[in-house]
Amino acid sequence: SDHMENIYGYLMKYTNLVTGWQYRFFVLNNDAGLLEYFVNEQSRHLKPRGTLQLAGAVISPSDEDSHTFTVNAASGEQYKLRATDAKERQHWVSRLQICTQHHTEAIGKNNPPLKSRSFSLASQGSANSPGVQRRPSQNAVSFFNVGHHRLPTGKRVPIMQPDHLVDVREMMSQAEGQQRDLIRSIECLPVSGHLTSLDQDLLMLKATSMATMNCLNDCFHILQLQHASQQKGSLPAGTTISWLEPKISLANHFKNGAAQNFPAEINKPASVREEQSIAEPCQLTREPEEINPDEEVEDICDNKEDDLGAVEEQRSVILHLLSQLKLGMDLTRVVLPTFILEKRSLLEMYADFMSHPDLFIAITNGTTPEERMIRFVEYYLTSFHEGRKGAIAKKPYNPIIGETFHCSWRMPKGDVAADVGSNFSAHSPSEQVTLSKDLEGQTEPDYYTVKFVAEQVSHHPPVSGFYAECVERKMCVNAHVWTKSKFLGMSIGVTMVGEGLLSLLEHGEEYTFSLPCAYARSILTVPWVELGGKVNINCAKTGYSASINFQTKPFYGGKLHRVTGEVKQNTTNTVVCRVQGEWNSMLEFTYSNGETKYVDLAKLSVTRKRVRPLEKQGPFESRRLWQHVTESLRDGDIDKATEHKRALEERQRNEERLRAETETPWCTKYFLKEGDGWVYHKPLWKTVSVAQTQQTDTN
Repeated sequence: SDHMENIYGYLMKYTNLVTGWQYRFFVLNNDAGLLEYFVNEQSRHLKPRGTLQLAGAVISPSDEDSHTFTVNAASGEQYKLRATDAKERQHWVSRLQICTQHHTEAIGKNNPPLKSRSFSLASQGSANSPGVQRRPSQNAVSFFNVGHHRLPTGKRVPIMQPDHLVDVREMMSQAEGQQRDLIRSIECLPVSGHLTSLDQDLLMLKATSMATMNCLNDCFHILQLQHASQQKGSLPAGTTISWLEPKISLANHFKNGAAQNFPAEINKPASVREEQSIAEPCQLTREPEEINPDEEVEDICDNKEDDLGAVEEQRSVILHLLSQLKLGMDLTRVVLPTFILEKRSLLEMYADFMSHPDLFIAITNGTTPEERMIRFVEYYLTSFHEGRKGAIAKKPYNPIIGETFHCSWRMPKGDVAADVGSNFSAHSPSEQVTLSKDLEGQTEPDYYTVKFVAEQVSHHPPVSGFYAECVERKMCVNAHVWTKSKFLGMSIGVTMVGEGLLSLLEHGEEYTFSLPCAYARSILTVPWVELGGKVNINCAKTGYSASINFQTKPFYGGKLHRVTGEVKQNTTNTVVCRVQGEWNSMLEFTYSNGETKYVDLAKLSVTRKRVRPLEKQGPFESRRLWQHVTESLRDGDIDKATEHKRALEERQRNEERLRAETETPWCTKYFLKEGDGWVYHKPLWKTVSVAQTQQTDTN
């Protein structure tokens, strides 16, 4: 090909968190199908510092920016590279892809297929071991030839008969059994020595064999549909040929280096036995519990997720996981490896969105409907930054059905001035709204209290309900969220299906809102979070609405974490405020009077939430429920964390199975199903209306 010329030049190469990026001189050797690099151009005549076989490699432009790309070799080794600009990146990516395709195709064309053979790992220490037989010259060509067969040229494949399908099914069953034996043999190898379970070639063999079996199952399904169409003359109406879910259980293959069987019950830690022995939830009291905020203390946990640590060490496991996933695959039922988890439940993450209670309370202080809508938009946009714990994208725990989380915030009244969160020179200062009467014999506190409760109300689909209220300001927010996650190749997308409702009872206003999608990008290198999608905020009573667009970064150019929006009066179609900036750093608000306000999220004060100590929490409250997983992750003991996590998940499955057998419906504790949504059992709008009715009757 005219494009198969050798190219060379300087690129930046990412080494690790300590060393970071370094300039290296790279050479693309098209004839040999190699990407080599040297310290500098002058050392080009010396031995390369590193070499990648490009046959079977994957060249991926990064989502992070327009300069970065990765080269993932079939051996599992990866180079993360950065060009000087988008044009140079495209030049390297296109040449590398052409070279990769050429040498990958040459494997099948130029090398005779090997006869079928099987390796026995039983004699791992003998001279016949694959590890002993491995030669230094072994490369991707020999690796890809294993099990490769071609049909004789010119022969037509006969129409498959029904008994042939039965034969194929039997052969595939045998192959699946052999594949399971292979996986088991690899995982039973020691973690140290000449041939280990962490050997890169064996990990790749493990991943590709599983991917091959999944693909064969899909092909067999297509053959069955094709046979049915031949019998009937055409495919049945409405039939679609689609890729299936993996036929091999994912959960049993994430742990490398040891057998998957856990110790016998007698040897399990007491904490694991406790997790498995908690009674079935509906046998516990499902009566709502009134949490006394005075029992809560200021939270001292600081679980920042800035350490790549285990993610870098376990990259082979991530490659293994990715080999089993398909584009668009629903990840709801996929058990993910423990080391990618952050040390909190999803329910607590929703609570962390409330870390600026001063801005939340200040919404109701707005003197006009326009000002209150703008204040809500400001609070909404500033909530996502604190919801993330650090720059590294990790996944919170999937809540167990019936799991709850409680907390509160205390905000000094002096810190919630009437003009907090706004910049309206055209409007008169907001007047302080009269507070509700104190209870008899009690002194009025000098702070506002915002209480929060969340509950996992459904397991399939996974739905969480959460509710927050400030009784003194007669305001509350109720929301339900169904998280739907999909595999998108080099990223994972999470759609937040659901709706929230903010009620300002002093003004008789209700604001409906939705949530953006979230994306975990660059999951093979340094994962990071991006928000995307359009959300709407509406107040039917006042006729004000807001449209907010979280922009994902385009392939070329553009900035990360961009957000734009506008607040509009629907009746007159007048835009009264525009906002732009980055949702995790700086926001710019431009008002209809021409004034501009900047909000630096890094300088916003964060109010620590208050939670009850573990010993006072119930067995299904998030922190107590996940305490052993969290402690193990904090100690860096991934195996122990996995064991505790598995115990919780197994208990949930057993309880779900028991409810299905006895036809016992699940009983929620704090939230009630209303239509398609979930509503807190005692929302403030109900208690306030009851109190007003009683007061009217008394008068």
